[in-house]
Amino acid sequence: MPAVYSPLGCAQDCAEVLVPELDQTDRSLLNALQRAFPLAQRPYNDIGAALGLAEDDVIASVARLRDAGIIRQISAIFDSHALGYQSCLAAAKVPPERADQAASVINEHPGVSHNYLRTHQYNLWFTITVHSARDLQAEVMRLAERAGAESILLLPSIRSFKIGVSFDMTGEQEGTVRQSGGWSSAPRTAQPLVRDEVSAVRVLQDDLPVASRPFASLAERAGITEDALLCTARDLLRRGVMRRFAAVLHHRKAGYTANAMAVWAVPEEQVEQVGPIMASFRAVSHCYQRPTAPDWPYSMFTMIHGRSPEECDAVVQAIARETGVSEHEVLYSTKEYKKVRVRYFTDDDLRLVCPSR
Repeated sequence: MPAVYSPLGCAQDCAEVLVPELDQTDRSLLNALQRAFPLAQRPYNDIGAALGLAEDDVIASVARLRDAGIIRQISAIFDSHALGYQSCLAAAKVPPERADQAASVINEHPGVSHNYLRTHQYNLWFTITVHSARDLQAEVMRLAERAGAESILLLPSIRSFKIGVSFDMTGEQEGTVRQSGGWSSAPRTAQPLVRDEVSAVRVLQDDLPVASRPFASLAERAGITEDALLCTARDLLRRGVMRRFAAVLHHRKAGYTANAMAVWAVPEEQVEQVGPIMASFRAVSHCYQRPTAPDWPYSMFTMIHGRSPEECDAVVQAIARETGVSEHEVLYSTKEYKKVRVRYFTDDDLRLVCPSR
C-alpha cells in the first residue's frame, strides 16, 4: 500500500509523521551527519570529538535515530553522469482512475527511484536512471505505453544549480534565509573508472554500518583494504564523482512535514541570473533548469521543504519577490508510490557493459 499524503504534502496517517522527541544533542548530531561525514577509519569518533561526545555515545545515538526512522541512510551520494549513467525526470498524464495501476507498471523498472502522484494534469512524476549503454528515451516511452499514459514529458536536467538536502534540525535558520555559494553547474562528463573504483562505488552506495570502524566491513565486501577504500572514496569526492558522503534524513519524521515542487517560467536569457538566486534559499534542496514544451512553459524547478505549508508558501513568495518571476505553479504530492536509492553498477549493468563478466 503506497503512503498517502494530503495536497499540502503532509501524511494523512498521523503515525507516519509523528516526530520523535529530540534533545539538543540529537539535533546537533543530525546536523553534523548531514554535512561532511568523515571518510576516516573511525568516523563516529571524529564526529564525537567535534561535538564533545564519546564515540560510543555517538554510535548509540545514530543507532537509535536510525531505528526511529529519522535517519534514512548514511552513504555516498554520486553524480550519475560522472559514473556514466543518464537520468531524467518524467511527467506522465494518465486518467486519475488509472493512476495506481499506471504507477505500479512504472515502479517495476529497476531504474525508477522516485514516483509520485501530483496535483496537475501531468499527474504522475517519476525519475529514472539507466546506464549510458541503454537508450533512456526508448525505455521511458516503453514505460509510458505500458502504463497507458495519454502523453509524457521528458525533463532531463539541462543545468543543476543546487543538489543537496540538508535539514536544519536546531531551528536556528529560517527557510527564507539566503546562503552564499556557487550555484551553477553543467552536467559532468563520464569519468572512466578502474575495477577497484567500481567495486568501491558498489559498496559505498550501501547504508554504512553503525560500528566503530564501519568502512572495514564495506572494504571486505569490495575485496580491498580499508585504507584503499577510504583513499578511493576521498579521490572520488575530490573529482566530483561522489557529490558527498552524508546522512539522508526521513524529512517528515525529522519535522519537515511539508514539501512543494515549485516550477517557474523563466526565459532562457534570464536562467543564468535567476537560477543562483533560487538556489540560494536555504529551504530549496534542489534547483534545476529543465526543457519546456508547448503545454509546459516552466523551465526552472525548485524543491522546497518546510515544517508547515505556510513555510513553503513563504519561500515561494520570497523567490518570486527576489527574482521577479511571477508565472509559476506549485505542485504537491498526493501519493508516494516509490522512493528508493539509485543503484549503480548492478550485476545487470556490468554484464551489459562487459558481456564477458
